[in-house]
Amino acid sequence: MIKKTLVLICALFFVLAAGAIAQQKDERNCKDHPAFTRMPEYWIGSCKQSAFDAYEFKVGEKKTEHVEGQLWKINYYPQATMVQKPSVLQIQRNFQNAVQKQGGTVVFSDNNRSTLKLTKDGKEIWAEVLAEFTGKYFLTIVQKEGMAQDIVANAEFLANDLATTGHVAVYGIYFDTGKSVIKPESAQAIGEIAKLLTGSPGLNLYVVGHTDNQGGVDTNIKLSQDRAEAVLQSLVRDHGIAAARLRAYGCAMFSPVASNDNEDGRAKNRRVELVKQ
Repeated sequence: MIKKTLVLICALFFVLAAGAIAQQKDERNCKDHPAFTRMPEYWIGSCKQSAFDAYEFKVGEKKTEHVEGQLWKINYYPQATMVQKPSVLQIQRNFQNAVQKQGGTVVFSDNNRSTLKLTKDGKEIWAEVLAEFTGKYFLTIVQKEGMAQDIVANAEFLANDLATTGHVAVYGIYFDTGKSVIKPESAQAIGEIAKLLTGSPGLNLYVVGHTDNQGGVDTNIKLSQDRAEAVLQSLVRDHGIAAARLRAYGCAMFSPVASNDNEDGRAKNRRVELVKQ
């Protein structure tokens, strides 16, 4: 009788355990990336998201591409109740086909790894799919974008560079792509320029706009001029700087400080410079 009872208890335990396994849930605060659904009968075991980070995506044999922006790492596991787990190739093909149907490309693929590239809602998205024979797969995704600059040069730094070289680049002044309306997060940087001018009444400046090489020459000339003028007007309107102390010019892409062949270089070239008159 005791033996039969133990057998029933064990059987009940395994039934309950199986039920619990069947209900494996995503790790708390983890979810799919908007660009990709998951394989059927999978759950998220772990995840990580960073507002700004970088990853080296494999784009060829012994060749990688450094991509910076918003980063996700999402690790997927098959449910324990899954009868037949998908093969490595099946997982890879699913993601490759999904990206290609959305107009994206398979940049690189080997036995168990794919590097994918997709433009979605105006954002360039890079993804790596790494699959295991166990049925697990791991996604690394970077939505390419420049870092929001949290620290900007203060008035003292600007003054020192102007005295030493006659010009200084001011990072931390932001515009939307192709636009000349100053974004609100630029207030700190413009405030430091105003502080510089207020503290040096005899200082007159050229405000010079620069762009990267994306787009036509005429378009970039106008854009750089308009952006320089927008900064000048902000200094006059919002900080009471005399307009006679400032002149705006646009240099377009004609004075780069870095290569325009990658986003990091283009971000450095999109800038406003102050030049001593």
